[in-house]
Amino acid sequence: MTKTSLNKSHIKFLLLEGIHSSAIKVLQSAGYSNIESISGALDGQALLDKIADAHFIGIRSRTQLTADVFAHAHKLSAVGCFCIGTNQVDLNAARELGIAVFNAPYSNTRSVAELVLAEAILLLRGVPEKSAVAHRGGWLKSADNSFEIRGKTLGIVGYGSIG
Repeated sequence: MTKTSLNKSHIKFLLLEGIHSSAIKVLQSAGYSNIESISGALDGQALLDKIADAHFIGIRSRTQLTADVFAHAHKLSAVGCFCIGTNQVDLNAARELGIAVFNAPYSNTRSVAELVLAEAILLLRGVPEKSAVAHRGGWLKSADNSFEIRGKTLGIVGYGSIG
């Protein structure tokens, strides 16, 4: 049996912006029961009220955690940004207060790469133009300026984990 310095039922998790239900299941399976999940972002007094007794907050990109918000979060020990960046968090204020901040920098790497390939095929086939004509009630039967991938050479230039 593992010991913690604080009863797990007293540790409050505040999850905002529709954090996936699997996160709640993982926390519950680890013995945490004080989990509040809110589907939207919070700001102003609503955020200050909710974060006042939270030990951990999980956010995405809309909730802004400023120095003022941290000043009202006396029990907060960690911020989980369930997204790529941390620009919605005042990192200097968090560091000064000893609040750990983490993110998920590779969470959508595969999705972005797949989207780039899909967009390339759409452009190769001329889908945006044909779709616009169809939405105006027309129909382009011609295959002019529409190409197949077969026989083509594709060069990918990228940066970081996606390129």
